[in-house]
Amino acid sequence: MTPYFSSNFTLGILGGGQLGKMLLYETRKFDIKTSVLDPSIEAPCKIACDEFEVGNLMDFDTVYNFGKKVDTLTFEIEHVNIEALEKLVSEGITVYPSPETLRNINNKAVQKQFYKEHNIPTSPFSIFETKSDLLKSISESKLNFPFVWKQSTGGYDGMGVKMIRNNDDLKSLPDTSCISEELINFKNELAVIVARNPKGEIKTYPIVEMEFHPEANQVEYVICPARISDEVSEKARAIAVKVSEAFQHVGLLAVELFQTENDEIIVNEVAPRPHNSGHYSIEGSVTNQFEQHLRAILNLPLGDTKSKLAAIMVNLVGAENHTGNVIYKNISTILALEGVTPHIYGKKQTRPFRKMGHVTIVNKDIKAAHKIAEEVKRTIEVISE
Repeated sequence: MTPYFSSNFTLGILGGGQLGKMLLYETRKFDIKTSVLDPSIEAPCKIACDEFEVGNLMDFDTVYNFGKKVDTLTFEIEHVNIEALEKLVSEGITVYPSPETLRNINNKAVQKQFYKEHNIPTSPFSIFETKSDLLKSISESKLNFPFVWKQSTGGYDGMGVKMIRNNDDLKSLPDTSCISEELINFKNELAVIVARNPKGEIKTYPIVEMEFHPEANQVEYVICPARISDEVSEKARAIAVKVSEAFQHVGLLAVELFQTENDEIIVNEVAPRPHNSGHYSIEGSVTNQFEQHLRAILNLPLGDTKSKLAAIMVNLVGAENHTGNVIYKNISTILALEGVTPHIYGKKQTRPFRKMGHVTIVNKDIKAAHKIAEEVKRTIEVISE
């Protein structure tokens, strides 16, 4: 018998942002009791969980004490106290994805080294403990412009990543451990969501194509299916499954990939949770990524990952020069368009490039969906009062 449904079983979620809120839609569907921990009293999850606690996700005691009160613990953000998770596991609390998986992913330098050790294709890289080590490598011509700089820990939503083209670009870098990555000439940025349960059952979603905002380094459009050949698609799926099996993760793993000019597939980075690149699945897939994450961490059979229709996801981010109480301008206009569903995350305050929601467009024809997506992008504005 499965104890999860309409019972006292409690699923704990670390992080109360929009990913947690969308996960809670699915726990409501299944009548699974939930408890959420987040540092903000105004977290989007607050309206939809059974129990809500305010607390620091990086504080050992806070995470440990929260975890002791639940049966299974998961997270919607990687920046959590891993030592607390390890202690909880040692005391019999189920934590998925595991602290070991999180350790291998949370630090980008460790993550890149993991790919190297497991013969997973990725861009050439160097690791630096401090900014001065990085500058020394440049002065000694061991590292040449241009390159991609990434903060080893703490980066999110495009923060902590910067293109370094010259010495001027170095000035604003923080003094922190980091990696440099060789610039890859690629023709597509791709992603695939991989689901894996404790029994080792694995399913992949279709490959999606991502179009990025040039300044904010955030995804503007996620396109499913990706406009690539079947051969490239199969290659990308195979590499994503190899990554999944190497990490031995449980839950979802979002694998971000580059398709090079020569149609090679290399891994950029991964996230062990529901991901922006899978939001299209809420309207577009037989089983959306949030339900799939629940199925995986509860060791239930994984759901069908096929698409019902072509789908494009448009991120709604705060407009430049707007900070304060949010207003969604022209939202009724986009609701009149064919196949359009907006998702508003519930953040009351907007600021430039802050993720405030997304819109999914579904259509039988991917070209028609893209045309409507562009109209959505032109029409809706996320501004302040």
